[in-house]
Amino acid sequence: MNGKSLQGKVAIVTGAGRGIGRGIAMAYAAEGAKVAVVSRTPSTVEAVAREIKDAGGEAIGIACDVGQRDQVFAAVDQTVKAFGTVHILVNNAQGFGTEAEPRASTVFMAMEDTDEDEWEYTFRTGATASLWFMKAVFPHMKAQYYGKIINFASSSGQMGFPGNTCYNATKEAIRALTRTAANEWGQHGITVNVINPALETRAFDAWKTARPEFVEALKEKIPMRRLGDPDKDAGPIAVFLASPGSDYMTGGTFMLEGGMHTLP
Repeated sequence: MNGKSLQGKVAIVTGAGRGIGRGIAMAYAAEGAKVAVVSRTPSTVEAVAREIKDAGGEAIGIACDVGQRDQVFAAVDQTVKAFGTVHILVNNAQGFGTEAEPRASTVFMAMEDTDEDEWEYTFRTGATASLWFMKAVFPHMKAQYYGKIINFASSSGQMGFPGNTCYNATKEAIRALTRTAANEWGQHGITVNVINPALETRAFDAWKTARPEFVEALKEKIPMRRLGDPDKDAGPIAVFLASPGSDYMTGGTFMLEGGMHTLP
């Protein structure tokens, strides 16, 4: 791998054992970054880290349950111990269901029937986990007057998609968290942005199994008539938001949806 726009940078990517996170981790490594591959399952993080190293890059695998504060801070400490600092953070991980009964994706649930255990777990693994990681990396980014934070939200929250209360709320909380950090941390050379994706992921695979007609109808709403690819579509925009070309862009939401929503 020849170093390019991220040569010498250190990145933490959560939820990197598969899907979007894996695609971004691979893209960062291809651009010269040293990557901490963070996800809950040890075997998947080690597999992705090995894939990066086999291609000539540098990576470590860190097993971390983002719903556990001590594990989040430990993951950042482990990254800094291995690579010296952290320049880039991608908060991609998101839990579904409850801690006792996790799921691969959301399921339709009327707002009045919202399961409060699911509400708590969705928030803890989404907005709260994002805050924990941001707090953990902040001292390092502030000290070097440089940082790139990329959070993941969803147009489901922007549009108030029915039956998705917990997910919608945590994703909009992440966007509010992003804007607040952008305002407060810009003075320290840190940019904070959001990607809203419509990509083929494990969660969408679960949707296709449960509601195939919904997924097909969704594709018809997308001008590009397809869901995005984690490698070909997520990787490049995540590289851009982590590279010098985006140094004057912060607090924004980038719609990676093939034109499905053209919001102001």
